[in-house]
Amino acid sequence: MMTADEVVGRLGSGMTIGIGGWGSRRKPMALVRALLRSDVTDLTVVSYGGPDVGLLAAAGKIRKLVAAFVTLDSIPLEPHFSAARQQGALELVELDEAMFMWGLTAAAHRLPFLPIRAGLGSDVMRVNPHLRTVTSPYDDGEELLAVPALRLDAALVHLNRADVHGNAQYLGPDPYFDDLFCQAADTAYVSCERIVDTADLLKAAGPQTLLVKRAFVTGVAETPNGAHFTSCVPDHDRDEPFQRAYAQAARDPATWRAFTERFLSGDEDAYRAAVAAFHKAFEEEDAR
Repeated sequence: MMTADEVVGRLGSGMTIGIGGWGSRRKPMALVRALLRSDVTDLTVVSYGGPDVGLLAAAGKIRKLVAAFVTLDSIPLEPHFSAARQQGALELVELDEAMFMWGLTAAAHRLPFLPIRAGLGSDVMRVNPHLRTVTSPYDDGEELLAVPALRLDAALVHLNRADVHGNAQYLGPDPYFDDLFCQAADTAYVSCERIVDTADLLKAAGPQTLLVKRAFVTGVAETPNGAHFTSCVPDHDRDEPFQRAYAQAARDPATWRAFTERFLSGDEDAYRAAVAAFHKAFEEEDAR
């Protein structure tokens, strides 16, 4: 058992960090906010990107990003990522979604690469001149793309439930490859909505939902609502009003400074209090 700040205390500048979830869905945002409060920087971030990438980019903590996309889902482009990319503030390795998955799979199996067809004949090869192809050693002689392993120093993922041993469960519609992130990493940290007894993991849903196994987990942090403002169904949906406020604030440096002062200048308890105040004001305005 660890706190979010204790998890980040295990991370160091220059590391390659994988962040689970997908777009603006089940991101380990409490861990990301703890990372924002730290001195850790110069990161290589590997992510099916969402506001995790946006916040870290806005804070200048990303040196290199490996991603298939960076989106807020209901808002197609993550604004801080777009700004960082346009300003040349980070190096980008943009992969096809399947290439990204097989890169994690190769790392999970401790292989240097895996051969796949995805990416061939596309501009992925043009924008990533470091990629190589291999020829099948069998009679077909097919040329395939050799996707390099996406090896991680650490992985950060968020699940619905976990026990103190590191077994973790998703209860929503999609696993989002969080198991591969953990298996591809030297150390992996799971945040969750709630810590439960091991036996309760089987009561909540079928065994197929036990996505992350304790053998691949270094530490567990209980962070209720820790995916906010991304979704973590069935525990909570995406906070669309807050996400819109986030995206609007990103458009103007002065507005963004006010947003960070209001929501990101304190600890997680202060964040929750600020979000509650935001919704109270939003509801009062909507009522008027």
